[in-house]
Amino acid sequence: MKAFITVIGKDKIGIIHGVTSVLKEHSVNVVDINQTLLQDFFTMIMLVELDLMDIGFKELKETLEAAGKDIGVTIKIQHEDIFNTMHKI
Repeated sequence: MKAFITVIGKDKIGIIHGVTSVLKEHSVNVVDINQTLLQDFFTMIMLVELDLMDIGFKELKETLEAAGKDIGVTIKIQHEDIFNTMHKI
């Protein structure tokens, strides 16, 4: 099972570390990552594998959202199939 994680917020040191630390803690593998700066805003999208994670999807979502608040960014996660369905038109 795969999912997309999006991160958006004011650029600052430690955003990638903050997000990937949560993923590592719960055995979520990063398959692909793309990040950029749009003026002063950091944006990142990650494709991750959830096959080995040690918590449920809902708990991972809540943990990432809490980490985002601590870091000062917005973090969202969507199952790959939902993401693909939303972007098919």
